[in-house]
Amino acid sequence: MPFGLKNAGATYQQLMDKIFRHQIGRNLEVYVDDMVVKSDDLGTHQSDLEEVFKQVRKHDMRLNPEKCVFGIAGG
Repeated sequence: MPFGLKNAGATYQQLMDKIFRHQIGRNLEVYVDDMVVKSDDLGTHQSDLEEVFKQVRKHDMRLNPEKCVFGIAGG
């Protein structure tokens, strides 16, 4: 990286880990700018998403709707 912080990626990851610390490993995985909300059923998924969105609003973060995908079944 010729410009900016050389450890910007690591700093950003630490911030995401701190913001979502109560959810990571339980119903959320975060890797750099990718977030995956994982749930056992649709009802739980809705409450898990609400929990993520609450943190996003609390920390004045923005999600890009063009890059968001919802309701993908895992295999």
